[in-house]
Amino acid sequence: MRVLCCALVAALGMSAGVAKSEEPITQAQARLPTAPLTITTRDGQKHEFTVELAKTYRQQEVGEMFRKHLPENEGMLFMWATPQVSDMWMRNTLVPLDIVFIDSTNHIHAIAENAVPLSEAILRSDGVVANTLELAGGVTAKLGIRVGDAVTSSALKH
Repeated sequence: MRVLCCALVAALGMSAGVAKSEEPITQAQARLPTAPLTITTRDGQKHEFTVELAKTYRQQEVGEMFRKHLPENEGMLFMWATPQVSDMWMRNTLVPLDIVFIDSTNHIHAIAENAVPLSEAILRSDGVVANTLELAGGVTAKLGIRVGDAVTSSALKH
């Protein structure tokens, strides 16, 4: 199943039983419930984040849209109901993001670094992923986070 997300708008496919929202998105959503998330690099460095949990279609549709700042130790975790191809875009997203695609073994499958604000270019997971994580643009390079690194959080399926 392919989902087109903008920090996030699903347009090409959706989870069964979830209707596409018809309401236009004109402002940032309220802060979502959070959970701690840790990325452990291959050299053993642990990087801790507090991530908002985008679980519903509408939360995922709005994502990081219209937010003017994303701290380097925060992010948003898009929790897909089932593993799927994740295609993201930056419509109405005002800050650059690193988009981290996480596979079903909770390892980083791919990273789209410094996604351009307001761009509608498609950023692809290039394969099936279980979750998608958005971090502040440039954070993955700054911290040495790479494909293959482990991701742990009580919010992730184990």
